[in-house]
Amino acid sequence: MLKKSQTGLIVVDVQGKLARLVYESESVIENICNLIKGAQILNIPIIWVEQYPAGLGPTVEEIQDLLKEHVPIEKITFSAYKNAEFKEAIEATKCQSFLLTGIESHVCVYQTGADLIAHNYEIEIVEDAVSSRTKENKKIGIKKLNSLGAKSTSVEMCLFELMETAKYSNFKSVSNLIK
Repeated sequence: MLKKSQTGLIVVDVQGKLARLVYESESVIENICNLIKGAQILNIPIIWVEQYPAGLGPTVEEIQDLLKEHVPIEKITFSAYKNAEFKEAIEATKCQSFLLTGIESHVCVYQTGADLIAHNYEIEIVEDAVSSRTKENKKIGIKKLNSLGAKSTSVEMCLFELMETAKYSNFKSVSNLIK
């Protein structure tokens, strides 16, 4: 079970034209936005990374607007974990588990998750908030992460798991994101 005090969110490479071309892009971007809003309501640390923004373009506007108080960590490696600034950000959260969202699930999301698992972090891939250009590559990325020990979740499942109870002070705000 996810614990609010030990969980962070990693948003990976939801950028440029590619973000609009991935499988079920509109739904995935909407789910990522709801996940970010939920993390903000729950006061969960958020780490935001971008793959070579000079070439791929910036993060899509909907997500940028939600992350105005954050600065994206630029990377050129497919795994964000190979970036020193990312590792410092991860360590600064003091979290042991991370929700993983973004694109593409079979490249940057997969490699970031695999490296985090290799360094003893617990990962939950938010299946309805990740994608790749093809449905098959999305599935392969998720399946391979699961084979390494990552758990699967959904936006609704992880947010309710983090709240633990309907008596949570911001329950209505979080539950309204799902409706």
